[in-house]
Parts: sequence; structure tokens; C-alpha cells
Amino acid sequence: MVKIKPEEIKVLSNYIYNVSGITIDASKAYLLETRFGKLLDEEGCKSYSEFYHKAKSDTRRMLEKKIINAITTNETLFFRDTSPFDLLKHKILPDLIDVRSGKGTRPGITNLKIWSSACSTGQELYSIAIVIKELLGNNGTHKTTLMGTDLSDAAVAQASAGTYNKFEIERGLPQEKLQRYFTPAGGNWKIKDEIRAMASFRHMNLMQPFVGLGKFDIIFCRNVAIYFTLQDRKKLFDKIADVLEPDGYLLIGSTESLTGICPRFIPKRHLRSVYYQLQ
Repeated sequence: MVKIKPEEIKVLSNYIYNVSGITIDASKAYLLETRFGKLLDEEGCKSYSEFYHKAKSDTRRMLEKKIINAITTNETLFFRDTSPFDLLKHKILPDLIDVRSGKGTRPGITNLKIWSSACSTGQELYSIAIVIKELLGNNGTHKTTLMGTDLSDAAVAQASAGTYNKFEIERGLPQEKLQRYFTPAGGNWKIKDEIRAMASFRHMNLMQPFVGLGKFDIIFCRNVAIYFTLQDRKKLFDKIADVLEPDGYLLIGSTESLTGICPRFIPKRHLRSVYYQLQ
């Protein structure tokens, strides 16, 4: 494996930050070597300097996409941490439906828009879709629009396909839900069309301006801001505040907090779960 030099770490880390917003600590040489070693071989590069210059000179940005796919963690599983999905089922969706059905302050709005802002390979958004399906069934009164976005083209492609291997399926997905919502597909498992049709996926860099998104009732932004600098976290959640409905809900990672990051949000608690709403 090609070893990365100290001066190459700085140059490559700056490049990764510029194209993805992800911050790589100077001590993480092993991480860069692990993530990019195979890619260096594929590209025929003898050093990380050559690798960097090849990426910079690629006008089609194909190597840039490969680098992003390699550096993004894509650590996810179905019903990850469980608490957000219990919160969605027992608190957030019932409260929003109550308001939107005319019993609250904003009657007449029945379409709930939900955004999984770092959807990875789709498990989070499909978990949300399953919760909605089990709660609302085929109720035509309350429609839902589910959107998943991710920086990695490879992750978005898999999410759109809705196909998972045995390892991915067994991480967090109860057997009962596997049998109900998935079908065997050549040694893998594919999400059924009734769930797949509920969700759409697209490539998006959260560091770029949010253009044409509209407003969302519920936003999931879990375990992605931890890879950003403090200043970039502040910018991210300020932009998220701009696209959240005034009475909408924001869910972040269980180990994350918005204290000192975005004063526009206030934390609220329901049983053992914390969620955020606008001031």
C-alpha cells in the first residue's frame, strides 16, 4: 500500500473539505490510506500527490465522485437507535396529523413533507416509510412526500434501487418487517414497490445553498454534522431552520446537540427522546 506523506495529508484533506465539507484530522493518515489505497491502484497513481493532481485535472469530475464515495462513511442500518422512529410514530406524526386535519392551528394541509438529509444507502428513509405505512395504512386523507439526499452518488444509487445484502438487512430490521416489506432478489433483498414508491432520492451537498427544496414538516439530520467544523455546523443548521415549517420537527443524532450551534432551535423532550423545534 502506498504511504501518504505529511505534506500530502494537508493537501488531500483540504481537497476533501472543499468538495464535501468533511474535515479530516491531520493525524488520520491511516484513514486516507485505508479509504484510498485501492483507488490509487485503480487509477495507476504512484503517490497521493499524483492522485490529487489527477483529481484536480479531471474536468469530468469522475475521480472526484469516486473520492467522495470512498471517504463518506455510509454507516447506517434500519431503525437505527430506534428512539427516533418511536418518537415519529407515537408523538410527531400524530401531532402533525392532528394539526393538519383541522383540529389545530393550520387546517387544510394534509401533505406531510419529510427529508432525510444524509440518507446514505436509504435505510433511514425506508424505515420512516415503514413507520408511516404502519401508522396510516392506505389512508388517502394524509399524503406524505419523502425525500432522501446524500453526497455520495453510489449511496444514492443503492438507495434508489432499494436492494440490500444479507448483512445490511440483518442490521436493525426485525424478521417480521423483512417478510412484510421485502422480497428475495438473487441472494439479496429488495424493498417492495409499495414502500419504494413512497420515497425519492437525489444527490446533494449540504455545504451548498439549499435551492428549490421548499418547506419540510420533519427533517432528519442525524450523525452527519459530526464530520463538519463548528462553523460549518452553524451554517448547516441555520439553512435547515430556513426550510423547516414553523411548527416542524428536527431530529439529530442521539449524541449530538445544537447548544451553542443554532439558537433558532429549542430542544424538547418526549419520554427518553429529544427533538428540536424553531423558537
